[in-house]
Amino acid sequence: MGSFSVWHWLIVLAILLLLFGRGKIPELMGDVAKGIKNFKTGMAEADSGAVSPPADRHTEEKP
Repeated sequence: MGSFSVWHWLIVLAILLLLFGRGKIPELMGDVAKGIKNFKTGMAEADSGAVSPPADRHTEEKP
């Protein structure tokens, strides 16, 4: 019940490549990176107070 050997990791890697294909894994990692970047940007905007409040829905229209 020790740690996995190199052969175990190679088999896992081969299965992942068969399931996702060669081009799919970098695409998924790029999407994860974009999500993290957007999250950090959103947190920075929230900290700086740059987020504008939503527009008031109850404004009266002038005739």
